[in-house]
Amino acid sequence: MSNSGVRTKAPVRLRPIALPAEHGGWSFVLEPILLGWLVAFSTAGLFYGIGMFFAFMARHPLKLALSDRRKGQRLARTPYAERFALGYGLTAAVAFGLALLTGGLTPLVPLLIALPLFALQAYWDGTGQSRELLTELSGPATLAVIAASITLAGGWSPLQAVALWVLIVARALPSILYVRARLRRGRGQPFNRYSVNGAHSGALLLAFPLLEAGLIPITALLALLLLLLRATYGLVIAEPRVPAKVIGMQEVIFGAVFVVLTAVGYVRL
Repeated sequence: MSNSGVRTKAPVRLRPIALPAEHGGWSFVLEPILLGWLVAFSTAGLFYGIGMFFAFMARHPLKLALSDRRKGQRLARTPYAERFALGYGLTAAVAFGLALLTGGLTPLVPLLIALPLFALQAYWDGTGQSRELLTELSGPATLAVIAASITLAGGWSPLQAVALWVLIVARALPSILYVRARLRRGRGQPFNRYSVNGAHSGALLLAFPLLEAGLIPITALLALLLLLLRATYGLVIAEPRVPAKVIGMQEVIFGAVFVVLTAVGYVRL
């Protein structure tokens, strides 16, 4: 007998469940971790970075599982999303525990201070608000706090650690506004390039007092200036219709340049 009429269940694709698709998300979690490791590496800092990375990884499958539950449905992907979220979450918990054992309580303080922001981010994800502007702005600002924990574990003063966190936020928030405007430009929708350039200029102004106080290197200021020039070019001169994936990859490259320039400057500071 022929089985041509029998329908087989399509296999569940695990990669879209296990890995977030947004290039920006990868950048905003990896940049503060890598920068922290480059300028103030320690065993505890290593564990803090690993813990934050897997906490970030847990966000995507958890969001999928919560979305299915909110809609009152249990799809083929749902149990896999729950398992990935649990596995990532347990790995993060173990890493943070090892960081606490090897580095003491002080490096944990920035994460405890940022805990309400993490909870708010989880609430927005769970209620389907992850694409709202406020959510997109608060996410990288919250993730950047890991740089403070890593550098505190590496022996930096609290003031130095906070300055690095501020610097990473100054890189991230204007970049989010730029990418949103760049995508709108490509779709032929209205956008405000002056607000984007204003945000980048504000980041530069914010960095000047930190530079004068000797808390950040001159190369960090150059990196912020490069991002301002990138925003001006991208919203005025560049070809408008660029695929979102290409824009995302370009931002990953600019993020890597920011990390390298800043780290080299700190070594010479």
